[in-house]
Amino acid sequence: MKNNINTCFIVFFQTLISFSLKIFLLFFVAGLAFTSCNNATKKTDNKTETELTEIEILNNKINSNPDNAQFYNDRALYFINHNNDNEALGDIKKAIELDESNSDYYITLSNIYLYQGKVSNSLDAINKALELDTDKARIYLKLAEVHLILKEYQTTHENIEKALELDPINPVAYFINGYSFLEEGDTNLAIRNFQEAISQDQGYLDAFYYLGMIFSDKNDKLAVEYLNNALEIEPDNVEVLYLLGLFFQENEETEKAIEIYDRILKIDENNKYANYNKAYIKLVYLEEFENAIDDFSKAIETDPAYSDAYYNRGYCYELLNDFENSVKDYQKTLSLRPNHEKAINGLNRIDKEIK
Repeated sequence: MKNNINTCFIVFFQTLISFSLKIFLLFFVAGLAFTSCNNATKKTDNKTETELTEIEILNNKINSNPDNAQFYNDRALYFINHNNDNEALGDIKKAIELDESNSDYYITLSNIYLYQGKVSNSLDAINKALELDTDKARIYLKLAEVHLILKEYQTTHENIEKALELDPINPVAYFINGYSFLEEGDTNLAIRNFQEAISQDQGYLDAFYYLGMIFSDKNDKLAVEYLNNALEIEPDNVEVLYLLGLFFQENEETEKAIEIYDRILKIDENNKYANYNKAYIKLVYLEEFENAIDDFSKAIETDPAYSDAYYNRGYCYELLNDFENSVKDYQKTLSLRPNHEKAINGLNRIDKEIK
């Protein structure tokens, strides 16, 4: 039966985290310097500070002290995180105007230029930070990140080496190095670097995740160990859970796979991929066609354009001899994907059966 089923669910579009996003997260984690206001009780415009939004607090700080460069940097970081690069650029330029000696501000400027696709400007800003900063290891790390985004792998590795010479205990450097090797197709060196990252930081979730992904691709049960380690760090991480569910599913450990997908659905009841994969297991491995129809329908409710779910639900109906509903689903599949070969074949089968 498996050969008759669309198996594109194994594509890791849901689980593969965009690395460009990861890079920006690394920037932000290193650069965020917001002051906690959770315990503030100062009255401002008839509100206590605990009632103010984050941007209101930042605006008030700048209004009360317009010559404080750090406040402009803080607000620039806020704007970056809220996809407002123009406002961020204005604020960071003001911060640099007030204090040209702070390397952090040039790192923020570099992030904004990178977000805008101005790579040359981004590199210029990082190099300016390198001139100013006594902690050059972190600046070399930023350079490595940018060159990785540019897919300039050799330059990435060179900057990582410089960072590690200055700071050998640097799990982020090993992680970036590992990801670069992964993109280059050298999984052995990628594994080595990711493992070094977690040996230095046992809470490095992303490194565990990518190790789990690599070993999943090898169909190696070490994947389960790495992914479970990631879940110890963040039990409700849907991406990690999904990858673990896929591993069990591909190895026909159906009960474990369904258990994992159910965990995902408790976190995100509208996760169409978890519903789809549960249905797929019930269709292919368990031959529980009516139950599979229910789960395919849930996936379709979440995404009415989910062509694979329509096709496989139609196939369930066909196996139950419910040709009327099967034809409807095959036709819907073809309306979404006109050249869907399996839906065409399904309609041909039913036509012969009816005749």
